[in-house]
Amino acid sequence: MNRNLTNAVSAFALLLSAASPALAQDAKPIKLGVLEDQSGDFALATIGKVHAIELAAEEINAAGGIDGRPLELVEYDTQSDNTRFQEFMRRVLQRDKVDAVFAGFSSASREAYRPIVNQFDGLAFYNNQYEGGVCDGNMIVTGAVPEQQFSTLLPYMMEKYGKNVYTIAADYNFGQISAEWVRKIVEENGGKMVGEEFIPLGVSQFSQTIQNIQAAKPDFVVTLLVGTAQASYYEQAGAANVNLPMASSVNVGQGYEHKRFKAPSLKDMYVTVNYIEELDTPASKEFVKKFHAKFPNEPYINQEASNSYAAVYLYKQLVERAKSTDLAEIRKVIAQGDVCVDGPGGQMCIDPKSQHVSHTIHLAHVKADHSIEFPQKWDGIKPYWLGDAGCDLTKSDPSAQYSPSNPPPKS
Repeated sequence: MNRNLTNAVSAFALLLSAASPALAQDAKPIKLGVLEDQSGDFALATIGKVHAIELAAEEINAAGGIDGRPLELVEYDTQSDNTRFQEFMRRVLQRDKVDAVFAGFSSASREAYRPIVNQFDGLAFYNNQYEGGVCDGNMIVTGAVPEQQFSTLLPYMMEKYGKNVYTIAADYNFGQISAEWVRKIVEENGGKMVGEEFIPLGVSQFSQTIQNIQAAKPDFVVTLLVGTAQASYYEQAGAANVNLPMASSVNVGQGYEHKRFKAPSLKDMYVTVNYIEELDTPASKEFVKKFHAKFPNEPYINQEASNSYAAVYLYKQLVERAKSTDLAEIRKVIAQGDVCVDGPGGQMCIDPKSQHVSHTIHLAHVKADHSIEFPQKWDGIKPYWLGDAGCDLTKSDPSAQYSPSNPPPKS
C-alpha cells in the first residue's frame, strides 16, 4: 500500500494556498517513509505502529507542520518479508526521495534493510524493542534494549523467585543476543542457567520444550518468543501445568498475549516495558483516548505504537533545531545531548553516542485474571552499554552491530 498524501497533508496544503499562494509553493512537504508489516506474521504487533505514526503526523500537520512544512507519509506494507524491506527501502530512498524512514519490527528485517540505508546515506528510525548493539549513524533507535530491560527485570525475578533460570528464545539474532544478555546478567547476579533453547520462527508445538523445562526445575522461565506461531507456547504450558513464573522483555508489551489468550495462561509473567496501554498516568490516558478516538477498532496500544508516536515528535524536534532534513545537520543536533520528548510512557532522550533513547521502565505483572499491575518503576534508564563499550557516533561510525561477546573495539 502506498499513500503519498494523507488527508491531513492535503488539508494543510489547501489552508496554506488560501492564506498565501507563495507560502504554499515554498512549503514543500517533508516526506516520511513508513515500511511496516501491515500483513504477515508480525502484523498483529505492527499495525499499531502505523496508526501511531498517522496520528502523530495528523497532529503535527494540524499544528502547522514541521517548521511550517507539512509532513507527508509514504507507506508500504512489507508483509513480514525481509526481501520486501529491501525492495521498498530502495524505492523510498531512490524513487520517493523521503527525508527519513520508519521501518521494521523484527531484527532480521532491520539487518536486511540497514545496509541499504547506509548505501544511500539515509536516516532510519527503528521503533522496536530489540536485542541491542547497533552502532550506526544512519539509525535512531527508540525501542528499549537489554541493559534497560534485563538489568532491571532479572535481579527482581531472582530475588523474588530464585536463581535457577531457563530461557526459551526465538532462533534468530533477536533471541540469540537477548539470551546472551540473560546469561550475562544472571551470572553477574549469582544465578545459574539450568537450560536454554532456541526455537525456529514458525514453530507452534512445544511439548518437548515443556518436558525439558519440567525436568530442569527452574525457578522461573525467561520467554523471548516472537510471532503468532510461537505465542502458542503459553496455552500449551498452561495446559501442561508448568505453573512457573515467567520473565520477558518482548511479550505482552508487543503482542498483548494477556489479552489474546485465555486466563490464567500468562499468570505471573513479568515484563519490563517502556509503555503498555494499562499504564495509569495522565500522559498514557490522554494518548489512549486520542488513539482510540481515531482508531476505534485497534485492539491494543503496545509499546511499539508509543515508540513510533514519540519518534515522529523526536524527528520534528531534530528537523526544526537543525533547520534542515540533512542527516549531517541532524546529527549535529543529536550530538548536543539534549534531544528529549515526553512520550506516553515517560521522557525519552536520545543518547548522542549510540543514538538510542533513555526510557522510564515499568515492571508489568500479569495477574491470574490477566489484569496488569505495576509493582515497580525505574526512571530515566539510559541505553548505557553501547557507549560504555566503545560506540561513540560523535567520533566515528562503524555501522555495525555488537553484543556482550563481540563488543565494539576500544579506540
